[in-house]
Amino acid sequence: MSAEPRPVRSRRTVLRAGALTGLGLAGATQLAAPGRAAAAPARGRGFLVGRGLADATGEVAEVGMMGYGRFDQQAAGLHTRLRARAFVVADEESGRRVMLIVADSPMIFSSVHQAVLRRLADAYGDLYTEQNVLITATHTHAGPGGYSHHLLYNTTTFGFHRKTFEAVADGLFEAAQRAHDDLSPSELVLSHGTLTGASVNRSRTAFDRNPKADRDHFPDAVDTRTTLLRVERDGRTVGAVNWFPVHSTSMSGDNRLISADNKGYAAYHWEREVHDVDYLADGSPAFVSAFAQTNSGDMSPNLDLQPPTTPEDFAHTRANGLRQYEAAAAQARQSGTRLSGTVDSRLVYVDLSDVTVGPEFTGDGRTHRTSKPCIGASMAAGSMEDGPAFPGFEEGENPFWDAISDSLVYTVSPELKQAQAPKDVFVPIGEINRVYPWVQERVPVMLVRIGALHLIGVPGEVTVCAGLRLRRTVAGIMGADLDDVLVAGYSNAYFHYLTTPEEYDAQQYEGGSTLFGRWQLPALQQTAAALATSLRDGTRLPLGPKPPDLSDEQLSLQPGVVLDAPPLLRTFGDVLVPPRETYRAGERAEAVFAGAHPGNDVHRGDTYLEIQRRDDDGTWRTVADDGDWPTRFHWARDGIAASKVTITWDIPQGTAPGSYRIVYHGDAKSLFGAITPITGTSPAFVVR
Repeated sequence: MSAEPRPVRSRRTVLRAGALTGLGLAGATQLAAPGRAAAAPARGRGFLVGRGLADATGEVAEVGMMGYGRFDQQAAGLHTRLRARAFVVADEESGRRVMLIVADSPMIFSSVHQAVLRRLADAYGDLYTEQNVLITATHTHAGPGGYSHHLLYNTTTFGFHRKTFEAVADGLFEAAQRAHDDLSPSELVLSHGTLTGASVNRSRTAFDRNPKADRDHFPDAVDTRTTLLRVERDGRTVGAVNWFPVHSTSMSGDNRLISADNKGYAAYHWEREVHDVDYLADGSPAFVSAFAQTNSGDMSPNLDLQPPTTPEDFAHTRANGLRQYEAAAAQARQSGTRLSGTVDSRLVYVDLSDVTVGPEFTGDGRTHRTSKPCIGASMAAGSMEDGPAFPGFEEGENPFWDAISDSLVYTVSPELKQAQAPKDVFVPIGEINRVYPWVQERVPVMLVRIGALHLIGVPGEVTVCAGLRLRRTVAGIMGADLDDVLVAGYSNAYFHYLTTPEEYDAQQYEGGSTLFGRWQLPALQQTAAALATSLRDGTRLPLGPKPPDLSDEQLSLQPGVVLDAPPLLRTFGDVLVPPRETYRAGERAEAVFAGAHPGNDVHRGDTYLEIQRRDDDGTWRTVADDGDWPTRFHWARDGIAASKVTITWDIPQGTAPGSYRIVYHGDAKSLFGAITPITGTSPAFVVR
């Protein structure tokens, strides 16, 4: 166990050199007077913009990972940390403001939405509310689960994991605080571009059922739009939000390391490898970039339509993220459109299990209704192109479940048949909801306006054609350019998928996962129309049926850490396997330590490891940590109570020659519950 104090962090040239080669009220709250900037940019109407960045990772070991629905995908370490990036935009003239939080997270569940709003209310009163805060996820499939208040999403984690929940909620709130504190006169520039070769339609059979007017909008059945909103101060770009639709499924279902996937890498590259942002430093970073989702429900990064494999998925993740970054960076060099005008927003709650949809939205001139949620057999199959789920199920036809639906489910409930057919019902989960909350039925739908930019906040995975219809609905009412209206998927809650009625009939994975039936999209078009009309006319809407707070109804079946003990004849922090004496750039340095369970402390805002370089004066300087792409933190149980921690560093090309070492930071739990920090330091090695 090392007795040396942790060195002062000094961010680096080492990694950077290598990386660069390779229905509600308007939310019209007033700006707080204290600290208000004295002058705005010299134009007719000014914005105050704030940026914030925080760690929101959660547990990295012995917690089920979220996204693929696999019980065997239990986390066993960390590849990259998951971060929350927040932006506040305030209109100086009207005083209205909106907050956008983009989280490296599988989903934003109602549990997190409610928790962050409570924290914001405690800190700022009614300045930030459900009416003007949009929280959206990048949908990484390599994040920890267990932070939902609905049981379906906690099955693979054996219940609720409070440590992960608190890490996610605290991280999002901390990013929001930092964005609030960073408010400063800024200009906003909007630009659009095209990105090809980064996505493919994984459900072409369903897409091809859409009308020609929809299909013609997407050559090759792919939405190639990439949109960038950049933040400028004194002529410098200090922040950017990119929207591009592609699933964060570059990392495999066989992967066991927590990772931010392709969108996380895009943000990391722009912040860390280009702008040298130190995630562990105090104060506002020089640059914050978020890579958000839009209508990515049928957009896959796996261009060969085959599920990724490990370890090849690491390179695929980086390559896809780099393409998204390059497209965004190219847009940042364009003149773009300088935004002006109002900032405003609306949010309503809709009970999707009971919506009467008017004939103007159904497409057949008739009135229809949604129903209680049902899981289709094709949902149980999973997406064959990104990651299959349960054997014995297929996308499309499932004759056994079709027979069950026709002879039993739809016979007993003709109303359910009217809403759900031709779905082969696997689980009538709405009925199970009567006993215990498995999925959410009352969901938020949001519309945000920042000058010409409009964001439709939808709590689920929207296919490109479903997104197109929502965008057309809002653009027509608002008189906006269609390109300036985006679907912000994965926002504020989660209800699975949203397909067009024509796609729904194909009952591919996406259709089987459209829980509330064939008329779910028309119901949301109707809601979006009401929001847009209210926003356009400056009117209020009733809030609608808010979802309940389920905090007190959580089940936690997985036991926590009982005791940590070092291996026999060892102490915590001992180096069990030292690194080699010498390495060259491009090789992997590795050390194994006698460690402890990382769940004792998730090290939010900190690190489990450091790669250090010895300066000429003998001082050890940190050049990388567990948030860096070239490092990996592997944890494995050794017997009953002991842990082995393996730390690797893929030495980047361009790394400065010299002496380096690997440092491990952990926390050990005693039999009586006390948690003590532990440290291990490897012998020095030389990089030539």
